[in-house]
Amino acid sequence: MSKEQLIAVAKNNLAHAEAGTIQQTEDFLKVPATNYYCPERWQKEIDQIFKRVPLLLATTAELPNPGDYKALEAAGTPVLISRTSSGDVQAFYNMCSHRGAQIMPVGHGNTHRFTCPYHAWTYNLEGDLTAIYANKDFGDLDKSCHSLTALPCLERAGLIWVTLNQSSTLPIETFLSGYDDLLAEFGFETWHHFKSQAVQGPNWKIAYDGYMDLYHLPILHKDTFGPDYPNRANYYNWGPHQRVAGPDPRLAQYKDLAPEDWPDQALTSGVWTIFPHISIASFDGGGRSIMLSQLFPGDTPGTSVTIQHYLMEYEPDEAQTEAALTQFEFLKYVVQEEDYATGLRQQKALESGGKPFVLFGKNEGGGHHFHHWVDLLLKTEDADLPALFDEHKTTFFSAKKQD
Repeated sequence: MSKEQLIAVAKNNLAHAEAGTIQQTEDFLKVPATNYYCPERWQKEIDQIFKRVPLLLATTAELPNPGDYKALEAAGTPVLISRTSSGDVQAFYNMCSHRGAQIMPVGHGNTHRFTCPYHAWTYNLEGDLTAIYANKDFGDLDKSCHSLTALPCLERAGLIWVTLNQSSTLPIETFLSGYDDLLAEFGFETWHHFKSQAVQGPNWKIAYDGYMDLYHLPILHKDTFGPDYPNRANYYNWGPHQRVAGPDPRLAQYKDLAPEDWPDQALTSGVWTIFPHISIASFDGGGRSIMLSQLFPGDTPGTSVTIQHYLMEYEPDEAQTEAALTQFEFLKYVVQEEDYATGLRQQKALESGGKPFVLFGKNEGGGHHFHHWVDLLLKTEDADLPALFDEHKTTFFSAKKQD
């Protein structure tokens, strides 16, 4: 079913290319400029979005083996993710049950136990407290009652989601809205993690707006890759998640093929966004690769940080490694010096109060959909979240066709 949907998307993009048409929304969208810098709204977005919905915090490629772990901070929450001896993935607050110290420093590694650097309390990969330093002196304690605090976690399609709320009643499967079935077509479970690096940016929504925007490509990126790309976009929605792809006449060479003969690259091209903070852009040349951009709000409303993860379908040889390094340095430059440099200047302009709103056009449907979901989550109570995602599970081909 997922491949059939991908082929339907490709054929729809081809039909637009051949007809010279494009998806358009019914009207323009005006987003209040204050939404990008108001401290109260920013805090509400962290509390009611980033700390309530599942976040994509790791990839299978980062933790391929039993004993592998990843420690990170997400929206101000220290998180520890581990692959257990049985091969399952679990997530915990990176927080010792004794005094609350962070157990593992930010980064990756492989271990058979986690030991707190403060008082050497020790936990296994499943989060169980297995040893208390100087137990006789400390006092008799039931270790089974003092395990690490687990967080909801799901590994699906070679990607790992974690909810930063131990009491969440929103199933991660429900949140994914079937989008994970489409992502599974990449086959990320067996891909190679090549490199990660951080880029500082503006308000998280300014940064995220750009990932769903093809309108700016031939303008902002005119000196890099922009001339090779059109400014027109089609948007396909699964719940709050979106795939962005432009009309592509090159797809005509595949339209009469059987489903099993469509090439993966033709079916997975474009930009895949996973609400509220992930963008996946695919590339070719020397083997398939992607840049998975993991966006988090910064310490203030006007800042953010993006961790760029580079995954390759196969572990590269020496020549491919050199080519990949060149490509990924180029991609970092584009985001840092073109997208985010522009976004940081945009941030200052918005904070000046010169305009009351930000305007999204009729072929910027990705922005319409994204901001609709931001507003929707800010007014939805915890108990109503599962029903909200069930109700909006699929709005496939939701945008209107117009010339």
